[in-house]
Amino acid sequence: MKRLAIGIDDFKKIIKEDCYYIDKTKFIEDILEDGSGVKLINRPRRFGKTLNMTTLKYFFDIENAEENRKLFNNLYIEKSKYIEKQGKHPVIFLSLKEIKGKTWEEMLEEIKNYIKGLYNDFEYIREILNESELKTFDAIWLKKEGADYSNSIKDLTKFLYKYYQKEVILLIDEYDTPLVDAYLEKYYSEVITFFKIFLGGALKTNPYLKMGVLTGIIRVIKAGIFSDLNNLSVYSILDEKYDEDFGLTEKEVEQALKDYNIFEELNDVKFWYDGYKIGNKEVYNPWSIINFLDVKKLVAFWVKTSGNKLIKEILKTSTIDVNESLTKLFNGEDVEETITGNSDLSSLLNYEDVWELLVFSGYLTIKEKIDRRNYILKIPNQEIRKFFKDEFIDLYFGESKLKKILSALKENNIEDFERIFQNILLNSVSTWDTSKEAFYHGLSFGMLSYLDGEYYVTSNFESGYGRYDIIVEPRNKNKRGFIIECKIVKDEKDLEKMSKEAIEQIKNKKYDTQLKERGIKEITLLGLAFCGKRMKVSSEWKVLIWISKGTKK
Repeated sequence: MKRLAIGIDDFKKIIKEDCYYIDKTKFIEDILEDGSGVKLINRPRRFGKTLNMTTLKYFFDIENAEENRKLFNNLYIEKSKYIEKQGKHPVIFLSLKEIKGKTWEEMLEEIKNYIKGLYNDFEYIREILNESELKTFDAIWLKKEGADYSNSIKDLTKFLYKYYQKEVILLIDEYDTPLVDAYLEKYYSEVITFFKIFLGGALKTNPYLKMGVLTGIIRVIKAGIFSDLNNLSVYSILDEKYDEDFGLTEKEVEQALKDYNIFEELNDVKFWYDGYKIGNKEVYNPWSIINFLDVKKLVAFWVKTSGNKLIKEILKTSTIDVNESLTKLFNGEDVEETITGNSDLSSLLNYEDVWELLVFSGYLTIKEKIDRRNYILKIPNQEIRKFFKDEFIDLYFGESKLKKILSALKENNIEDFERIFQNILLNSVSTWDTSKEAFYHGLSFGMLSYLDGEYYVTSNFESGYGRYDIIVEPRNKNKRGFIIECKIVKDEKDLEKMSKEAIEQIKNKKYDTQLKERGIKEITLLGLAFCGKRMKVSSEWKVLIWISKGTKK
């Protein structure tokens, strides 16, 4: 069995070290058949963007062309007519995924050091530069005062064209990482000003450029980086083009599982890592698949990698409307939302931007397209579902509080359950809008969903004469079940009264019908009433005595 290339995203290294490789070289063919001069492809992180970009680098690069040709032996592209394009152009490869900083000054220093290293790689072209060009080159290369970093990439394309007499292919991987980092650290405007020239200038009306390919997670189009770039085509996960070039298809995953003698795990693997929709194709998360092949355990691999900071900010600061939809998703429901495809970090996060970011980042996926702007969204798989659960708990409870409140409930210690819940409200909900019942419902359901190893936790299903808020049904029928109804009041004085009314609603609507039919003998009814950060819990419990088969009292 071949070694798995975990953490290796360089095509040449994977091939040279004979690591397991799922052939994605059709991507080269797809790129060459795309007539646009500049292509921007958006995909979630760890979906193979860097691997595909390095594949392009080694395919096109005129340097070491003969040696690089061997890398493509027995791969798809070798049999394509486009193999004749191999090794025909100078290539500039930029990876911006490590360009970060707490301040704009820190980031600029990172950029300067990176470009200096890039120029050093092309030091050999200095021999054909004239005095003026040499001065420009050396200012960057030697990090001299007054060096023009804004135009450094555009200048480099000119120098390379002069040396090779061939147009340049410019590859920019993770172009949006510095922009996202700047947004989070509150210096976005400074970064945008620089990148408009740094990237936009190199790609716009550049006579020395054969083709530009950029990858990233989100689209930052309105910001004007690529303003007036009339040869730009943008391909997001909403588009069909390049739909099988990133991520793994069902067929590819099946073959990988066969190759590692674990094909019988396919259904579980699908449940955990499948569910992403790109264009009209359903794909698996490749990072999670390759890690599963290695350890053969169903755990969250992808969400443990870096890059969750912006998503966590969304969860912390989301509006009540966003929270209501997130609660539905958390409960296993789908939501209908608008995605324009025009996010601009300078105005994030408005309502529509939140959903676009969650979809483009891989935390939600498209279930169905309704029309040009409206989509039905869902959580793609168990891995992401677990991420939302974990973040929910981190945000509100902390592990120790969660264990205590769940233990109190299971033991039917309602007094402790109320006390701990009250403490959570007082200390952990300051960033959320508590004006609607949906918030408290979502909070309660999110907490109780951690009982899913011992209980079935369901929400908003019909039972008796209505739809209950939450039912906690024990998998072991000899254990106690719980029915919970949530209410909201405007005045604290009404908390106890409303909590008791919630109990009466459970009884009058016969919400216990479902549990009775399934043979649960002990049931606790809980009425939860909320007012801002205050709450009251009323409870009542019953024991069903089974006289004989088919009868009870």
